[in-house]
Amino acid sequence: MNSPQAKPRRHWLRWFLLLAVAALAAFALAGFVRGPKVAVYQAVRSDLVQTIVASGKVTTPQRVEVGSQVTGRVAAIPVAEGQAVRAGQTLIVLDDAEARAALDQAVSAVRQAEARLRQLREVGLPEAEQTLRQAEATALQITNQHARIKKLYADGFVGKAQMDDAQRNLEVAQSQSRAAQLQVQTNRSDGSDYQLAQTALLQAQANLKLAQARRDYTLIKAPADGTLISRNVEPGSVVQPGKMLMGLAPVGETQLVVQIDEKNLAYLKLGQPALVSADAYPGERFKAELIYINPAVDALRGSVEVKLRAPAPPAYLRQDMTVSVEIEVARRAKTVVLPSDALRDAASNKPWVMTVQDGRTKQQQVRIGIRSDGKVEILQGLQPGALVIPAGSGSIKEGQRIRTVTSEPATAI
Repeated sequence: MNSPQAKPRRHWLRWFLLLAVAALAAFALAGFVRGPKVAVYQAVRSDLVQTIVASGKVTTPQRVEVGSQVTGRVAAIPVAEGQAVRAGQTLIVLDDAEARAALDQAVSAVRQAEARLRQLREVGLPEAEQTLRQAEATALQITNQHARIKKLYADGFVGKAQMDDAQRNLEVAQSQSRAAQLQVQTNRSDGSDYQLAQTALLQAQANLKLAQARRDYTLIKAPADGTLISRNVEPGSVVQPGKMLMGLAPVGETQLVVQIDEKNLAYLKLGQPALVSADAYPGERFKAELIYINPAVDALRGSVEVKLRAPAPPAYLRQDMTVSVEIEVARRAKTVVLPSDALRDAASNKPWVMTVQDGRTKQQQVRIGIRSDGKVEILQGLQPGALVIPAGSGSIKEGQRIRTVTSEPATAI
C-alpha cells in the first residue's frame, strides 16, 4: 500500500522527465534549424610561389675521352678514378723501349746529316776552290804555251804534230778548269751537293720530331684540368688507337640535366631561378638557373629536357649524381590564397567553390591563378576572410544552413 508521501514524489519525477525530454528535443531542433557543423577554410592574403619539381643528373657541358695514339703495353697508371688532375699531368705510361730506340736512331741520323753539311762547308768547298785555282793557273800556262807554238807553227819553225799536241793540252786544261768551277758551285750554299745535304738534314730533323712525338705518345696526359670519372684500362693491358681508356670531366661550368613533364612546358622560361638538392645530401640546397629548354619533346616519355647552370656548385657534387630540382616559375605577392582542395570542377574552365554567407552555403565561381604546395591563387570571386567549404566535406547543397567551426586562415578543421 502506497503512502500518501509517495504520490508527490512520483508526480515531481514525471514532470522532471518531461522537462528533460523537452529540453533535448528543443536542443536537437535548434541544431537541426541551425544546420550541421562543417569545417571550413578561410581565404587569406599571402605570398605564393609556384614551382615545378623534377629530378635530374649532374653533368658538364662536355666530357673528354682519353685514349692512346699508338699501340703499346701499359706500364703504369699513376692516377686513380675519381682523382682531380691538372692539364698535362701523366695519366697512363706505356712501355717506351721501342720508341726510345727509334728516337736514338733519329738523333744519330740528324747528327750524320749535320756532319755532312758541315763537311761540305768546311772541307769540300775550300778543296774545290783550291782545285779551281790550280786548274785555272794550269789552263793559263797551257794557253800561253799554245799561243807561242801556234805562232811558231805559222812561221814554219814547228811541225803539225807539235801543234796538235799543244791544241790537245789546251782543251784538256780548259776542261779541267770548267770541272773545277762546277765543283766549287755545287759546294756553295746554292749548289746541288749543298742543297742535297741540307735536304737530308731537314728530313733527318723531321724524322727526329716524329720519333720524339712517338716517344711522347707513350705518356698519355690529361688534356685539361678535371676529374677522372671512368677508367677502362689496367697495367699490362695492350692498348690501341681509337679506344677510350679514361673519361675526364673537365673543370668548368656545372650543369644539371632534368626531364620536365611536357604539361609544364608553358610555365618554363630561360633565366628562372631554382633550388637544387642532391639525393645524397638532402639537407643541403644550392642555387641554379634555367639556361636551356629543348625545342623537341621526347615522344616516348612525354617530357622536355632542360638544363640548369649552377654558378656556385658545392664541393660534394659529382658527375652523374642524382639531384632534385625545384624551379620557380611564378611568384605572387600579397595575393588571395586558398587551399587547392577547396576548388570544385578545378579542371574545367569554370571552377567554383562553396562559400558560407550568413550561415548558408552558396556556390561562387572563381578565377584561379598559380598553384603551389597545395594552395591556389584566387584572382577573382573571393575576398580575404571568405569562408569556403572543402570539396570533400560530403553532400553539402547550395542554400543549406550550416554552422562553421572556427579555424585558422587557410586551415581546415
